[in-house]
Amino acid sequence: MAQDTAVPKLNFEYWLDKAIEWGQATTLESQKDVCLHLPQLQEFLHQLYETIKHLSSTIAVQQFPLIGQLLGRLCWNPFVIGYDESQKTLMWCLCCLYSSEPQNAVELKANSWIRSLLCHLLCSPKWESNEAETSTFISALGYTSEDYYCHLVKNMVVSLVTELRENQFNGLNIQESTSASRVNAVSIFCVPLITLPDLTPLLETLLLYHGGSSKEILSSEFLEAVNEAFLKKKIFLPESAVFSLWLRHLPSLEKATLHLLDQLFSVQLNSLEEVARVIKDSLLPQAASYPAIFRIINEIFKNALMETDGTSEVVTIIQVFTQLFLQAYLNEHKQHKFPLKAYFPYHHQPLVRGLIRRPFELPSTRWSQHLKHISDMVKALVEDRNVSSLTGLFEIWFLVACFGEWLDIAAEQLMKAAVEPDAVLWLLAFYYCPKHENQQRTQTMVEAEAVYNHLMMLFSCADLSLKDLEAAVHRVAGVEQCCNQHLITHLLTSFLLFSPGGHKLAQEFIYNITEKTDTIKEVHNLLIRTAYRFNQSGEKNERTVKLLNELLQKLTLKV
Repeated sequence: MAQDTAVPKLNFEYWLDKAIEWGQATTLESQKDVCLHLPQLQEFLHQLYETIKHLSSTIAVQQFPLIGQLLGRLCWNPFVIGYDESQKTLMWCLCCLYSSEPQNAVELKANSWIRSLLCHLLCSPKWESNEAETSTFISALGYTSEDYYCHLVKNMVVSLVTELRENQFNGLNIQESTSASRVNAVSIFCVPLITLPDLTPLLETLLLYHGGSSKEILSSEFLEAVNEAFLKKKIFLPESAVFSLWLRHLPSLEKATLHLLDQLFSVQLNSLEEVARVIKDSLLPQAASYPAIFRIINEIFKNALMETDGTSEVVTIIQVFTQLFLQAYLNEHKQHKFPLKAYFPYHHQPLVRGLIRRPFELPSTRWSQHLKHISDMVKALVEDRNVSSLTGLFEIWFLVACFGEWLDIAAEQLMKAAVEPDAVLWLLAFYYCPKHENQQRTQTMVEAEAVYNHLMMLFSCADLSLKDLEAAVHRVAGVEQCCNQHLITHLLTSFLLFSPGGHKLAQEFIYNITEKTDTIKEVHNLLIRTAYRFNQSGEKNERTVKLLNELLQKLTLKV
């Protein structure tokens, strides 16, 4: 074995020693040790299979002389064969050792042994003489072997669930410490069987179980395994059980949130309806009704924003999540609802209340007044010397970003001349350039106003040309290097969507301004947010909706 380079990498001797040490896992200590090593063992078995699947059975045995002893011992360990895909991987490994054309008595005997192990793994006792009595007993009860073991598991689960629930309702008792130890042991024993459908009631009961101890009584291995199986959709649990899992095990909540972000980053965001479906299916917006969960998810979102330099894709995901959280929060019964301050404990509460109002909750005639109110509050906070630090500014900016629906409304209202431009332009300038000092923000306002005023001159122009719009952009010297380039892109996109002349030039102009990948993504996100808002509010502007769909189809090919 020493001369083979693949063997040491597989830690073959280590796992063989473990298999011998475990036996058939008849003691409590060996059972606990098996459960704690199951994920690593499954990975080892997968690596072993990947190593031998291209080898002939003869060469495989030559390279791993003790492979038969290892696999044979593992096949008789009930905890190993009950864990996730270990049983299947063991069967694959055994198949690799099977000689299709046995050349001698040794290979014939090895094939017979492999057949008996495969039948054992498939729960068919007829190949094993020492199981004959068990098989006869099962038949006498009127069950097939499969039915018998299925009923056995169900009865075990019912028994444990009943015991745990009775103990939960009994409250404090003198056997509390023993009870906690027993519950911990049960959670460990569940690890290899988590994906078994019949075990779901027990998983739910354990997750909802809270003894008198202030410490966590469920094993962390159990909590991690349940979370992993849930995220991979190998098990389905009631919402209450999932929420309890995340409340009692922070690493699982963090992993679930990062898993959601990975899911959304790996797919093209062609519609926010699809994004909303993925987010809602994760159960995280519903779980965020618990303030502790909401605040942790928000912290993860903040880190994601900082790591990606605040890309529009991440901001859009956060905004959709916030909207779904609000839906879940507003649907909560009043007696179960937490106050808003529990979710935003360090923010200016009037601003929170202003941002949390959904646009469709107000008549469109009141949007102008509401936006000015929001802008005035944000400006007062930003100019307050007590929050002049970058941390304080970021917290204000992040709160505004979470409710970015109002920013899109602001740009739309500006183009319709339905709002006081100074206040709304200031709000947009702060959003796109939050780090600016007062003097810099004043300069940004001057530049933004120059573009805005020029666009308003063109708003009702009957013979609008591409050069006219380009002139609006070039009103600001060096706009390509200016930080408010994003603000101007937002204003231009809104102009194209909501002005009569803009409709005619939209496709041609957007094609010209999206030569840069970042700008393509930015405009694409603005458009899908607008389309989503229209769908949510039941917007009837058919002309604008049609234009949105046409632009999205073209941009999707370039994103």
